[in-house]
Amino acid sequence: MPVAPTPLKRAFFDRSVHEVAPELIGATLLFDGVGGIIVEVEAYHHTEPAAHSYGGPTERNRVMFGPPGYAYVYRSYGIHWCVNFVCEAAGSASAVLVRAIEPTAGIEAMRTRRGVEDLRQLCSGPGKICQALGITRADNALPLDRPPFHLLARTSAPDIVTGPRIGITKAVEHPWRYGLKGSRFLSRPFRS
Repeated sequence: MPVAPTPLKRAFFDRSVHEVAPELIGATLLFDGVGGIIVEVEAYHHTEPAAHSYGGPTERNRVMFGPPGYAYVYRSYGIHWCVNFVCEAAGSASAVLVRAIEPTAGIEAMRTRRGVEDLRQLCSGPGKICQALGITRADNALPLDRPPFHLLARTSAPDIVTGPRIGITKAVEHPWRYGLKGSRFLSRPFRS
């Protein structure tokens, strides 16, 4: 008998970002009923210079310094919105960036928002995810366990691959990128 997925509560995020990040692989992210299975994430810890919180609180990153289980939404390169999940105790300012999902719900809405038909291109990058799901700065600091967010725990432990994070120039040596092994929905393949 299949196990029904359980909703992820804010307490799930009240742990080390390095525990939360790999456990998000295989979980389901829905936003207003649109989304899919998380297949790629990156962990950012306040002690390393690639984290937005590294230099202390600002208006942009303030939610990262609050309690865990909230969305941190920011604009990347002045173009794309990106969604992160705040982790660890208040003041820690660590988060998980959602890099790619496998679309499973609201696919036609995603295609309309993204202007592409190819299923693989809908959510294979953090900016693509926010565009496809309709997440913007207006959704910053929203709790992850209340609508419009709906997160469901994975029902089995998938094969996970790790590697260095993408698109950063600082702390590039950390293997804090996690992905679903063999997924065709990753933003970029992992090196073997």
